[in-house]
Amino acid sequence: MTATTDGYVTVLWEARAKAGREADLEAFLTAAVTPSRNDPGNIDYEAHEVEGEPGTFVVHERWQSRAHLDAHLAAPRMAELVPRLLELIEGSVEDGIRLLRPFRPAR
Repeated sequence: MTATTDGYVTVLWEARAKAGREADLEAFLTAAVTPSRNDPGNIDYEAHEVEGEPGTFVVHERWQSRAHLDAHLAAPRMAELVPRLLELIEGSVEDGIRLLRPFRPAR
């Protein structure tokens, strides 16, 4: 992932809960939102459940820079959270990560 020309980084992360773990994943994500919002450099951090797809969640996050995102990912709490997250989701964390590149139409 790289920063945009404006310097900020936008990440979209999607994950599907393992069967029977939907409520657990929702609770996990709910608990993770506030600490992530309080990390230095966070602009926005929102968790969503996809309408019509119970157990499918999307997290939209924006960071002031790639360095801020990297610091968030390297935060000590992540060493504990990632293994717990892997117990709740299908696939890997990396499977659902997308970097968004903003653009605007020419005038």
